[in-house]
Amino acid sequence: MGQVVVVGGGASGMVAAGRAAECGAHVVLLERNSILGKKLRITGKGRGNVTNIADLDQFVAAFGPNGKFLYGAFSRFSNNDLVDLLRRVGVGTKVERGGRVFTSSDRAADVAEGFERWLCNLGVDIRLGVRCQSIVTENGEIASVKGVSVFSSVVPAEAVVLATGGITYPRTGSTGDGYRIAAELGHTIVTPRPSLGAFEVGETWVKQLQGLSLRNVEATLYVGKKKVRREFGEMVFTHFGVSGPIVLTLSKAYAGLHNASDVSISVDLKPALSQETLDARLTKQFKETTKQLKNYLPELLPRSLVPVFLQLVGIESSVPVNRITREERMRIVNTLKDLRMRVVRARSAEEAIVTAGGISLREIDPRTMESKLIRGLYFAGEVMDIDAVTGGFNLQAAFSTGWLAGESAAGRVSSVA
Repeated sequence: MGQVVVVGGGASGMVAAGRAAECGAHVVLLERNSILGKKLRITGKGRGNVTNIADLDQFVAAFGPNGKFLYGAFSRFSNNDLVDLLRRVGVGTKVERGGRVFTSSDRAADVAEGFERWLCNLGVDIRLGVRCQSIVTENGEIASVKGVSVFSSVVPAEAVVLATGGITYPRTGSTGDGYRIAAELGHTIVTPRPSLGAFEVGETWVKQLQGLSLRNVEATLYVGKKKVRREFGEMVFTHFGVSGPIVLTLSKAYAGLHNASDVSISVDLKPALSQETLDARLTKQFKETTKQLKNYLPELLPRSLVPVFLQLVGIESSVPVNRITREERMRIVNTLKDLRMRVVRARSAEEAIVTAGGISLREIDPRTMESKLIRGLYFAGEVMDIDAVTGGFNLQAAFSTGWLAGESAAGRVSSVA
């Protein structure tokens, strides 16, 4: 059987190499870093959020309009298949809030190390510190891959899997090489941009709240007065703005706005209560106590949020709540239901979790992950124009597309042998 070359030793590349080898191909895995799975090792804040227990339709929906492209990959290698593979390589898993699946050890590095043992046992030729320059093709009715150019030599190949990742976390090796390589071969690149990242906001008061985590709140992203997306869950204030699970999900919608202006985020601190119900409750409670406002607010808010809240509503902190006017009470209600911040920008690619954009899906066969332009060229993972909400979906897509690409590549070299 001929040779498969996998370019990129991240999540999708390792699985592609392993599956191709299991299918009988001789596999060479090229990785520019000194270790495999450098970005994989920090996923889930280092704990390894490898997938989610969601069903197939939920997985597809998590990727928005491009999700249907992944039906074949998810069907061929599902979240359950991944858990079985991890068990085979000695990595246990557990399910946590939101259906997120983590490693039992809370060590993402265990996944990379387990896959590396798997590759070694399969005889994959792992070459570290090797950066792909280009993919060499030979002309025919349709161009076909011939090899991979590295340094001053060419690694021959009957099939190549391009799994170089996106542009986020460039310190892990994701510097966009795959986009350049694919573009040189004629592929269309949807402009890459960071997704699943934090927001910088214009309000200076957020610095006073650095480290404060809010649970069970609702955040809504606005462009002008138009609601773009709403999420319920947990968020956190930082020295520059806001982050946390629901903010990361909103940032995916923000990435699709393409530099829209007048963007804001509204936080509903009391989402279980309508504005009318909250007003009625406060009206009743204010009549029943002589507490000063600064001493009453901790019953509604985290204590560290109280000083900022008082600034925002513009009410004297020492006023007894039973002396608060209707107009002042409505300012309290409105701020509880709409804590508004102006979004300046999403944080840079150095900090975002995934890349939106990439190689156009119109030029990739979803049944095999093969290029429609170059025979024997396959794609896997973040290099393609696929990105989802947070929760393990993006990593599962990397594993699933890697599995399908590796299997397809092995099938090709078998047929041409």
